[in-house]
Amino acid sequence: MEHKKNKANNWVKLDVGNRANHQQKSIKNKLDFKKKPDWIRVKLPTGKKYSNLRGLVDKYKLNTICSSGSCPNMGECWGEGTATFMILGNICTRSCGFCGVKTGRPENIDWEEPEKVAKSISVMGIKHAVITSVDRDDLTDMGSIIWAETIKSIRRINPGITLETLIPDFQGIHKHLDRIIEVMPEVISHNIETVKRLTREVRIQARYERSLDVLRYLKSKGVNRTKSGIMLGFGETKDEVIQTIKDLRQANVDVVTIGQYLQPSKKHLPVKNFVNPTEFKFYKELAEDLGF
Repeated sequence: MEHKKNKANNWVKLDVGNRANHQQKSIKNKLDFKKKPDWIRVKLPTGKKYSNLRGLVDKYKLNTICSSGSCPNMGECWGEGTATFMILGNICTRSCGFCGVKTGRPENIDWEEPEKVAKSISVMGIKHAVITSVDRDDLTDMGSIIWAETIKSIRRINPGITLETLIPDFQGIHKHLDRIIEVMPEVISHNIETVKRLTREVRIQARYERSLDVLRYLKSKGVNRTKSGIMLGFGETKDEVIQTIKDLRQANVDVVTIGQYLQPSKKHLPVKNFVNPTEFKFYKELAEDLGF
């Protein structure tokens, strides 16, 4: 089981047109601001590997969830020469309250994208690649064809590589999921993100049970390793987290990641609470006892 750590900036919106209102909001925001605890640390983006990876991403006009999603761990991952590639553009059809990726009308499909991603992985010398995507509810195949073609291209150009795919729910439609299953990535991930009660608030176009159904279906079709992630800090209770971990295990998920949510911008859901290392340890031990 893995633990993720994140960091982001909290922003303040003030009405500068009204001095009294400005002062009231300033006081309120100072009270509401949650200082990051000592155990949350972020590595600044430096070093040769970071510079090389930054150059390749720019050269091949690649999208990564690291930059498009304002991921606070980008400096650490890129500094180690690793990145998560994001396909199907950088504009999502969904508007999850936690995600830094833009929402709107997506770009046209780039049918050369599978080859571009595969070649860039070859240049980087990556042995294990992680691929994700925006949601493309605007497409009849929801992007599943490009997904499959990308995996095929990566394998053709990079023999021996292992792949982890972090997929959307494809609205639970099996024929789209089957396209991913058929090209056999070593790991197929789909994040449930939060507890059942908060699902509508955190990811409005998704459904808790549908995500569980997707994960259950993947395993029933013989996927070697399935994976899902939960973020904490939205105001969930301990009992709700425990139940979510149990729900994932009952869906035959093999790996669960649990991490701290941090607000990527003023437009996103605020952090309600920080989970301390002792609590993370409790969830880790619980998950391991359940068979993760």
